[in-house]
Amino acid sequence: MYDPRIVEPMRQELTSAGFQELKSAQDVDAVIPNSTGTVLCVVNSVCGCAAGGARPGVKMSLKHEKVPGKLVTVFAGQDKEATDRARSYFTGYTPSSPAVALFKDGKIVHLLERRNIEGNSPAEIAAQLTAAYDKYC
Repeated sequence: MYDPRIVEPMRQELTSAGFQELKSAQDVDAVIPNSTGTVLCVVNSVCGCAAGGARPGVKMSLKHEKVPGKLVTVFAGQDKEATDRARSYFTGYTPSSPAVALFKDGKIVHLLERRNIEGNSPAEIAAQLTAAYDKYC
């Protein structure tokens, strides 16, 4: 577990953009499988690709004309139970941090894994996400 004081600014980067933090398995279960419409779930992380690419790219993507109806986040290395449960809905994918999952009507329809994030600029990450928003939102 990371010291909560260290991760707080990383959490706030997404919550200040409108993301709801899911901190328990019950929080995750209340949102992901039971939502109609679209849900964007960010697996946040302390790593450099989360700070330099994922969080800025996700925030940039939300300026697009079409966006997901609900925004949620879990924090890997901090909220283990919530992160494990969120990942259980990423069927067909191996665990990854960071990761950005798009759900439609409770089913995963798009996932950016670490390999899709690492080495990409925030604009490139935003472009990958907005293409998914155009298709599913």
